[in-house]
Amino acid sequence: MRALILLLVVCGSLTILPLGCVDPLELSGRGTVDVIVIDGTITNLAEDQTVRINRSKADPLTGRFGSTPITQATVTVVVDSVQIIRMIETDSGKYRAPAKFMGQIGHTYQLHITLRDGTRYESSTEVMQAVPPIGKLSSRFNPNSLAPDQQLQNFYAAAHDFYVTIKDPANQHNYYRWGWKLWEKQQWCRTCANGAYFIHDPRDTTMLYENCFPVSTDKPYVYDYECRTHCWDIFQGYEVNVFDDQYSNGGTITDRRVAQIPLYQRNPCLVEIRQGSLTADAHRYFKLLQDQTQNTGGIADTPPTIAGGNVRNLTNTREPVVGYFSASAVSSELYWLDRKDATTRAPGLFMAKNDRDPIPESLIFGPIPLLIPGESRPPTAVCLKSDGRTPTTPKGWREN
Repeated sequence: MRALILLLVVCGSLTILPLGCVDPLELSGRGTVDVIVIDGTITNLAEDQTVRINRSKADPLTGRFGSTPITQATVTVVVDSVQIIRMIETDSGKYRAPAKFMGQIGHTYQLHITLRDGTRYESSTEVMQAVPPIGKLSSRFNPNSLAPDQQLQNFYAAAHDFYVTIKDPANQHNYYRWGWKLWEKQQWCRTCANGAYFIHDPRDTTMLYENCFPVSTDKPYVYDYECRTHCWDIFQGYEVNVFDDQYSNGGTITDRRVAQIPLYQRNPCLVEIRQGSLTADAHRYFKLLQDQTQNTGGIADTPPTIAGGNVRNLTNTREPVVGYFSASAVSSELYWLDRKDATTRAPGLFMAKNDRDPIPESLIFGPIPLLIPGESRPPTAVCLKSDGRTPTTPKGWREN
């Protein structure tokens, strides 16, 4: 018997459906689901303005979803129906606007996408709404903060809960969304499976290599290498946290929990709390996502019930497109979390990410036999910049 999946489409912004409705579309066959996922927000901050495009597809046998980046698309943002901003693909499926581009309150933004095969997609037009500043930000250690499906290694439930208090503007209907970003100091920069890390190429020692090189043994193994320079891992909260001020308009929103920062390690860390504005349609979409898909890991990990958004196929209007392109003013605040109030054990950052302790090179087979003159073993590894890691000291970081 084939499973049925309800695709919930938030259609307040789609011209092909009535305003302000949520219509269920029935997709038959769990293993046949194959949808485009759009995730992008234009903000008014001096930061990368990005759009991600993926294809979420169910395995026909297991029904489990996997995500594949959509590359080589033409992606533009139209500002006020006049100015065209071309976005460049900087990573697979990730498209970034020019460095100095940022949104402005009161202006409109619309996303246009053309895939390699010529298929065209277009979002509804989003107006960037103003957002009030974060009035008060506080953290409280909570040894039982994380739900079972959020816990580190299935039993570390401790986290610091973050709360905001804000004065909601009067005579104005506001919709909010909160998010967070976390920087943790990392000690280990590279893992090599069935090989070893070399700074120079063992086949030509005149060439820099900075990579893993296979080393034959009679059993599988891994080696971990410490960072050569300072290095930070970057985490972002993907929990959907939205709020409608319908019943508190003009009042004070007190102690709204906006983040749970896991106790990865006892070392201090840097937290950014972000408070953004939403349009009514964007709030409707994210509220639906919050209610139905909380703790799924983000919209790229498409759950059995999928929330459609404000992007549509211009030719095939019946194609379900998941995700939302939004424009959001953001109030951001950095918070130095020293973790001195933590009362429980932390797994350690490496353990939390890899479910094991680090294994230095010399602990398994001893020194690697492929020695290069002048190169000591084990070497240290470079901190490679990525979405989840940076060698650049974060603004607001404090050295111990």
